[in-house]
Amino acid sequence: MNNTSQIISKYLQSEINRGSFPGAQYAIGADQLIIAEDALGLAVIEPERVPTTLDTIYDLASLTKPLVTAPLVVKFCERGLLSLTAPVARYLTEFECAGMREITLLELLTHTSGLPNWRPLYLEAETREDVPDTIARVLLEQGIHGSPDVAYSDLNYILLGFVLERVSGMRIDRLAEREIFKPLGLKRTAFNPSRDWLKEIAATEQGQDFECANAAAIVRSSIDWPHNRRISSSSLSRLSHRWREGIIRGEVHDGNANFMGGVAGHAGLFSSAREAFRIANQCLVGSELLKPESLHLFRNNLTPGRSTSRSIAWILADTPDCSAGSALPGTAFGHNGFTGSSIWVDPDQRRVFVLLTNRVHPRVEPIDMRDIRRRFNTLAVETINNDA
Repeated sequence: MNNTSQIISKYLQSEINRGSFPGAQYAIGADQLIIAEDALGLAVIEPERVPTTLDTIYDLASLTKPLVTAPLVVKFCERGLLSLTAPVARYLTEFECAGMREITLLELLTHTSGLPNWRPLYLEAETREDVPDTIARVLLEQGIHGSPDVAYSDLNYILLGFVLERVSGMRIDRLAEREIFKPLGLKRTAFNPSRDWLKEIAATEQGQDFECANAAAIVRSSIDWPHNRRISSSSLSRLSHRWREGIIRGEVHDGNANFMGGVAGHAGLFSSAREAFRIANQCLVGSELLKPESLHLFRNNLTPGRSTSRSIAWILADTPDCSAGSALPGTAFGHNGFTGSSIWVDPDQRRVFVLLTNRVHPRVEPIDMRDIRRRFNTLAVETINNDA
């Protein structure tokens, strides 16, 4: 086992004691080697108490975007199967209508398409296969033609997942297994993890109260939503059978990803800190998956002059109010996951900092994870500097 960072572990234990999250797992290192790691607290507190270990597997939520979807898009571009400047309509026929042909893959990758942050697609689409058409309707209804600024949206990466599937003829979980998990020798990373892993998976929310409230807000504020007809607030109660009850464990927390069978471009990935660390290193010099000439796509600012500095999939540390922390250089890039996960990467020092928590268990609380992530990254830099 690698060394434990006393300052990181002591800090995370203090946050556990404060009630920020039940447990945590982390892995930090440089040059593809883990320097310090630890597991603290509980992976499950309801309906039983299960300690967190270094083998605990977490729902990584939106880390699916930079760890799976974006690398697969880049790999397909290297093979000439995709083009970053190509319109989405080249790959998804649902977007061939006038006004949607201009949106490119790069705009999806950098969150500059103008699509809204979130929609409860499970209330609009009949099946997983209907999702691209449902998102296309959103574009038509809102008259979106790209965005003058960055607007983070799950819908961008949901569409990218379908682009990959249409081009390859394979579902994105199978693509990830073939192109990422197996080549890297990962054993504890998957979409829809095996039921045999259940006892080693950290739990998330009790039911879906948080998401149900957000969906209800959209329904109540919409005039012609969906399918060009008014929906009253009482309509949501008729869909109550769709909402999960009990502790969510071993299946994706995100409602849209769950509706899509646990396999989507924006969420659905499960992994441990050790294996997430391994994947994140593929964005750095020495990548085993990507060509050296592709790596600039993850570190260069592709949204200059906008309020958020973004590369493909990642946010750059020079973005004000991001979760990087002052110890990381402006060239660092990172991403957060709603369930309490985060990864930050310093490409110049070839360092990777992975923090996994299940802060949504047993319920979603108003916890300021940004400050926690900043403090973690600062202590991670201190730990590695002291180890050098």
